[in-house]
Amino acid sequence: MVRFMEPPILELESFLPYRLYRLADAVSREFSRIYKERHGLTRPEWRTLSGLGQRGTMTATELGEQSAMHKTKVSRAVAELERRRWLTRTPDEKDRRVEHLALTKAGVAAYREMVPLAKAFEEELLARLSEEEREAVVGGVTALEEALEEMS
Repeated sequence: MVRFMEPPILELESFLPYRLYRLADAVSREFSRIYKERHGLTRPEWRTLSGLGQRGTMTATELGEQSAMHKTKVSRAVAELERRRWLTRTPDEKDRRVEHLALTKAGVAAYREMVPLAKAFEEELLARLSEEEREAVVGGVTALEEALEEMS
């Protein structure tokens, strides 16, 4: 009698990449309530606003890389922020296919209003953990980011 082994099963609930994805998505959804209530922004619009607020002028490609967003999401977010007059586009003098994106005064004001709210959200989230747990979470995330960079 020949016995066949059952194929291994992957239990998603205990698979670290899946758990990290679910955690990141839950945290992002919770934080999205703040910028959605305040300004009616979507996640891609918030990421675009915060990327430009942090770095100043960027291209859409740079924004996509920095925020890990697909180019279509970046494009839609840029169009919406431009419609709100929170963002300007300036064609590159050497390559007309490239545009340099920057926040307007109104965009900077919205970004500056959101920064303390974002920091307060982060503090509130971390305050639910003990000092040891906070250090472990922050250190663990940093270690995983470094390990992934080495793998690439």
